[in-house]
Amino acid sequence: MDLSFGEAMLIFGSLLAVTAALSGLIRGTVLSASVLSIVLGIVLAELDVVSVDVGDEGIVELIELALILTLVSDGLLVDRELLARHWGPPARALVIAMPITLALLAVGAKLMFGDLAWAEAFLLGAILCATDPVVTSSVVTSRAVPETIRHTLNLESGLNDGLALPFVLFFLVLASPGGDAGSEAAQLVGEAAFGAVIGVALGVFGGWLHRVTPRGITARYAGIYAIGLGLVAFGLADVTFGNGLIAAFVLGITLGISEHEITEQFADFSENVSAIFQVLTFFVFGALIVATGYDASVPALLAFIVFALLLARPVAVEVALLRTGIPRSHKAFIAWFGPKGAASMLFALLALDASVPHRTLVFDIVSFVILASIVVHGLTDTVGARWIARRIGPG
Repeated sequence: MDLSFGEAMLIFGSLLAVTAALSGLIRGTVLSASVLSIVLGIVLAELDVVSVDVGDEGIVELIELALILTLVSDGLLVDRELLARHWGPPARALVIAMPITLALLAVGAKLMFGDLAWAEAFLLGAILCATDPVVTSSVVTSRAVPETIRHTLNLESGLNDGLALPFVLFFLVLASPGGDAGSEAAQLVGEAAFGAVIGVALGVFGGWLHRVTPRGITARYAGIYAIGLGLVAFGLADVTFGNGLIAAFVLGITLGISEHEITEQFADFSENVSAIFQVLTFFVFGALIVATGYDASVPALLAFIVFALLLARPVAVEVALLRTGIPRSHKAFIAWFGPKGAASMLFALLALDASVPHRTLVFDIVSFVILASIVVHGLTDTVGARWIARRIGPG
C-alpha cells in the first residue's frame, strides 16, 4: 500500500473516530464500521490515493492476524451452557446446513461461471458458507427474538468460522496447480489434528495457570492474556507441523471451557480489538476490489448473488431443520439471517494470495456477495426482529 505511515494513521484514525462518533446514529441501519471502511477503501483506490498490491507480505500478515483474533474470539465466546441447553438447532445448522450450503454454492458457481474448475467452485462455496452475526447484531441481541433463534444464530456463527476453515484450506490446495486430493487431504488432516492438540493443551494449561497464579489475573489483563495464548498457539503450530488457525480456534474454545471467568472479562476487550482490525481489513478489502477489477459476466454475478442469499442457505436450513418441531416462521428467520462478513472476506483474501488459477474471479464473486449481504441483511435486521416478535405475540 503506497501510503506513508503518517498518511495511513490519518486515514485509519479518522475512520475510527468518525465511526465511533456516529455509532449511535448508525445503530440499527445498514451503515457500520464495515460498510464505511469498505466504501473508503473503494473511493480512495478509485481516486488513486491508495494502491494495494495483492502479493504484499504486510497485507497477508494483517489478514492472518485479523483472522487469528477472530477465531480466538469466536472460540472464547461460545457459551458452553447455552450449547448444552440448545444443542439441537445449532448442531443441525453446523453439521447439516453448512455442508449443504457449501455444495449448493459450489454447483451454482460452476453452472454460472464456466471458467471455474470444480475445485475452485467448491473453494468459493467453502469461503461463503460461514455466517457472521456482526452484520445483524441487533438480531442476536434483541429480546424480541425468541431465545432459541438467537442462540442458534449466535452459536452457529461463532463455530462455523473455525469449522469452515479446514474446507477452505483443503479446496485451496486442491484448486492450486499440482494439488493432489489424497495426499493433500491426509496432510491437511494431520496438520489440523496437531493444531487442535496444541490448542487443547495450551487452553487447559492457560486455564490452570490463571487459577494458580497468585492473586490471579486482573480484569484489565484477562483479554490480553487470552489473545497472547491465541498467538502462542498459532505460532507454536506454525513453526512445527500443525495448522496455526485451527490451533487458535481450539485454544479459544478450550480456554473458555476451562476458565469461564476469562470469557466474561474478554467480551468488551475483544469487541474493541476486533473493531480496530475490522476497520483495517475491510479498508484493504475495499481497495482490493478496485485493484482486482471485475471483467466476468455481470448477469451471472447478479444471478449468483440472488442464488446465494435467497436459495442456497434457505434450502439448506430447511433440510437441516426438518422434523424438529420448530415453527415455520422460526425456520424462515434462521434461514434468512445467514449474512456473509469478516470470515468470508478473510478467507477470500487468503485465496487471492494463493496460486489458484482463477483466484481473482473467486475473490470478486465473494466480494460482491459480501457487499450485497451487508446491505440487505443490515437493512432487514431490525425489521426482521419486529416481524418475528409479531409472529410469536405477547410474551
